[in-house]
Amino acid sequence: MLKRNMLIVLVASFLGGCLSPVSSLHSEEVSSSKLSHEVTYYYKRQTKRVVAKCLPPKLLKILGHIRKKTGVTPILTSGHRKNGRKGSMHRPCKAADIRVPGVSDKRLIQIVRKAPGIGGIGRYCNGIIHVDVGSRREWVHC
Repeated sequence: MLKRNMLIVLVASFLGGCLSPVSSLHSEEVSSSKLSHEVTYYYKRQTKRVVAKCLPPKLLKILGHIRKKTGVTPILTSGHRKNGRKGSMHRPCKAADIRVPGVSDKRLIQIVRKAPGIGGIGRYCNGIIHVDVGSRREWVHC
């Protein structure tokens, strides 16, 4: 009887642990605290595979500018890529690809153009915006 009761307690605690995050999944606070990816003032990583710890202060300032002007923390879809294309600003960790939910690409580009220290600005058809601290240039890849 004792073994059965212990088993019931173990199963109940396991199920309670599995079900509680699901019931509160839509809560911003709970979902961000349950995620293993980093969340900072400047950005949220889309996945834990996005490498961002090396982003320079100048790039963080650009992301902070975006956050301040939109009221939304940018979601970092790509940061440092050690095997990135040769010449890519992602290789030296001087670029970020972002999404800003609820903000149109057009509006986001307008905001990014006014960001202090902005270099490259790229727009991709999938809604991702590239920002970097290299030389000043813009492009659209569709």
